[in-house]
Amino acid sequence: MLEIYAGETALTTIHQDGFSPALFSSFLGASGGPKWFTLLGLDKYIFGEFFNGRQQPLNVIGSSAGAFRAACFAQRDPVAAIERLAKHYSETVYSDDTKPQADEITAKAITLLDELFGDTGASEIINNSVFKAHFIVAKCHGLVASENKLKQGAGLLNSFLRNALSRPLLKSQYERYIFQHHQSDLTIFDPDHIPTTSVPLSLHNIKTALLASGSIPLVMQGINNIADCPPGMYRDGGIIDYHFDFQIKNEGLTLYPHFSSTLKAGWFDKNLSRKVRLEHYDNTVLLCPSAEFIDSLPYHKIPDRKDFVEMKPAQRIQYWRQVFVESEKLAQHFKHFYQTQNINSIKSIKQLIR
Repeated sequence: MLEIYAGETALTTIHQDGFSPALFSSFLGASGGPKWFTLLGLDKYIFGEFFNGRQQPLNVIGSSAGAFRAACFAQRDPVAAIERLAKHYSETVYSDDTKPQADEITAKAITLLDELFGDTGASEIINNSVFKAHFIVAKCHGLVASENKLKQGAGLLNSFLRNALSRPLLKSQYERYIFQHHQSDLTIFDPDHIPTTSVPLSLHNIKTALLASGSIPLVMQGINNIADCPPGMYRDGGIIDYHFDFQIKNEGLTLYPHFSSTLKAGWFDKNLSRKVRLEHYDNTVLLCPSAEFIDSLPYHKIPDRKDFVEMKPAQRIQYWRQVFVESEKLAQHFKHFYQTQNINSIKSIKQLIR
């Protein structure tokens, strides 16, 4: 049901020291909208049991849906928070199922944020010295900063063409902003040299930063200005960091539950054959559902944002709820792997990135 891959250094460390929570200093959460529903069971087990009682800091890094998950994991009760997120996200219904408008999608996302945070979630995240949340956001320049759909679309087409030629060409249109715990020690190296700015999370910016991280171009309204940041338009962090292609320089391994064994650097790489850099996953343990697990799901696929328009709400909600139930099998598999220390089942991540 669950496939486990690791980079060369991660494999060596695990074979030497065994597999334990103490090995990890970072956790990654990718973009992908409701695709992450397949990981709900894993998320609950990892932060409800595997990392339960942890004292050493863990950098929890996410873009878009991964940032929303990070906001859950850094709350006092991460399991309750991730269950709230899953419930309210999956039960979202728009007035026009076939073509919801950007203003309504944005308004529903704000309501979702309110449910996710509750009364104390924001302060819990900001003050959590163990699980340190990091939200990745893309600051936009030029036409991609426009709210006019024609201009924005033209800018995105330009981005696609630039990225197809060379990913570093995106840096004229985008900057990476990382909103992070004020005591974060996260250090990354990006050989594509996309400008990166770190901003401490505060009560003034945490909600708008998280909303920006999930503000999909052409689908949602962008966030025009965030407290403690330069003026400008901020959008979905997955534009730059869809599945991540940077090196985390901190000591320790990175745990990366992901809905797919296919890794793409940024949003514009989804349909390209370009691979992420193998060396960036040297210290990473990747957990992902097997093809057999995916085939066992209703409709033989994982959830997708297109389900909002291709299914009636009742059908979609029932399907997604069943995925939540099935996702517990991945958690059971990972728990069994950990308890039995079946480390010989770990595959080299070279099989995915060649």
